[in-house]
Amino acid sequence: MFCWAVVTALPLLWAVVSSFKSDKEILNEPWSPPSTLHFENWERAWTAASIGRYFLNSLIVVGGALILTMLLGALVAYALARYEFRGNRVIYYIFVAAMFFPVFLALVPLFFVVQQLGLLGTYPGLILVYTAYAVPFTVFFLHSFFRTLPSEIAEAAFLDGCSHGAVFFRVMLPLARPGLFAVGIFNFLGLWNQYLLPLVLNPDPDRYVLAQGLAALSVSQGYRSDWSGLFAGLTIAMLPVLIAYVAFQRHIRAGMTAGAVK
Repeated sequence: MFCWAVVTALPLLWAVVSSFKSDKEILNEPWSPPSTLHFENWERAWTAASIGRYFLNSLIVVGGALILTMLLGALVAYALARYEFRGNRVIYYIFVAAMFFPVFLALVPLFFVVQQLGLLGTYPGLILVYTAYAVPFTVFFLHSFFRTLPSEIAEAAFLDGCSHGAVFFRVMLPLARPGLFAVGIFNFLGLWNQYLLPLVLNPDPDRYVLAQGLAALSVSQGYRSDWSGLFAGLTIAMLPVLIAYVAFQRHIRAGMTAGAVK
């Protein structure tokens, strides 16, 4: 475990330290700490390299997709887990099978569909595609979680006059909070680091998400030999992922264990 922690954490730590160095220190003294903290690297990456704009684009796209994914995924998972109807298992296994479908096989038809809808290079287009990409895993994860919730509570709510929608939003959804937190963090990590889908469906440079912006930054800053600005941009891109995981790791563990047994 210690060796694995070193292998995974050392490159991240080295990138963060390098973001505060000058280009000369990065090339001549790669393993030494910075003599002085160069905060101007971060300012240059945020403004001159447009990391701030890419960051905002990612927040809009990932935030919108996450809200839609959690709402639709929870509704579908609850219906499949708590209601018996013809085709229930078929629908569930279609969602499970969609998790194993390689996304690159659907890129060409997906491109033409988004283009014909007039959503190519737009925020709504990326949000809808991200949502479709993340819903199968959300349904699979929450399905087993909703099955573990006690039916007696829902029955008591029905006796008190609650409708099916009220039982879901006011009773069952709050009970599923640990699972919602866990799958929400997993979806956030996956969507925030998504590169292939925006590369194909988002050709407008002004609407680049952070992964596209970092790829463009690595090329431009490499030609300019602005390695400090490149490491500052990488660190800015990593911060939301690290903060989200550190802040919600307890909820992730609770959600994973709560839905593991029935």
